[in-house]
Amino acid sequence: MISIGNFLFRYRNQVFPLIIVALFLSAPPATEIFGSTTLEYAVEIAAWFIVFLGLLFRATVIGYAYIQRGGLNKKVYAKNLVTEGMFSICRNPLYVGNVLIYSALFIIHGEPVVMVTGILLFCFMYQCIVYAEEAFLEDKFGEGYKAYCADVPRWIPRFGKFSQATDGMAFNGKRVIAKDYSTASATLITLLLAKIYEHAAAAGPTNVRYLSILVALIALTGVATALVSGLKKRGVFSESKLA
Repeated sequence: MISIGNFLFRYRNQVFPLIIVALFLSAPPATEIFGSTTLEYAVEIAAWFIVFLGLLFRATVIGYAYIQRGGLNKKVYAKNLVTEGMFSICRNPLYVGNVLIYSALFIIHGEPVVMVTGILLFCFMYQCIVYAEEAFLEDKFGEGYKAYCADVPRWIPRFGKFSQATDGMAFNGKRVIAKDYSTASATLITLLLAKIYEHAAAAGPTNVRYLSILVALIALTGVATALVSGLKKRGVFSESKLA
């Protein structure tokens, strides 16, 4: 699993989208659950709420204590052992947010086999990545990291200690925008494309107005992403201005 984790850490930006596309194309999205469109709508609303929770979780992590994502040269790497902020209530808070987002995407698809397979597969892949990171961190930080692992759970956040974990820390909203705008944008665009695919795969007449709204939302998301990217390149979100 450590070997798999090292591979996925290096190539996850290529592997994860391919897996999502393959699973989505393996079966059409569900338009009913147990013959009920109302239940399907309720599940979809719950899925969007889970997406929101995932993005909120990531934003909370980055806003209080940011760590370098992507390692070094696409390999697992850490210069320092970060244990403050959300990392003191859960060892992998960013990955918790990611798993919530990916799970919601498969819930929105709704086809039972695709949904269960997708959620379990991404949980397994992130577990492999975590094992690879833990092996690196234990080798580099030794007893300090072992003590950290003994005190802080790997996956289940200790929300009761949130106030204590962030005591004296200031939430940096600008850093959240600068560091995570691309994740939020990619998430929204992927979900909107999933809705377009669902409508195209469903039986019945094409709702041009509905599809136009989805396409317009994708375009607006792209424009907003480009705007934030441009501001970032101009130094609006530079660390010196975030202090």
